[in-house]
Amino acid sequence: MTANDFRRLALSLEGAEEGSHMGAVDFRVGGRIFATLASVAQGYGNLMLTPEQQAAFVGEAPEVFLPIAGGWGRMGMTHIRLAETGEDVLAGALRTAWQTRKDGNAKPKKKR
Repeated sequence: MTANDFRRLALSLEGAEEGSHMGAVDFRVGGRIFATLASVAQGYGNLMLTPEQQAAFVGEAPEVFLPIAGGWGRMGMTHIRLAETGEDVLAGALRTAWQTRKDGNAKPKKKR
């Protein structure tokens, strides 16, 4: 898969929009980022997953998925190796990240 495939699949999700964050292409639903192409020069797409989702994806396909280094990775941010994945896996991973952010948008905001 390529960055163009990543973009096409991300934008095929209902309500998904392309934007930019700190100079990198991102994909949002309800204003929240669910995926980016911030690491495309290294051959990765990035997915905003929960730590539990990340563990499941990495456990299932460690040749395709890996945590982003440092604190972002510990929070569930995950690389997907574009050259090592197929369309079904990429589409499923993007859908998971999209659904997670979409569900998060539906939760009531906590009062501060």
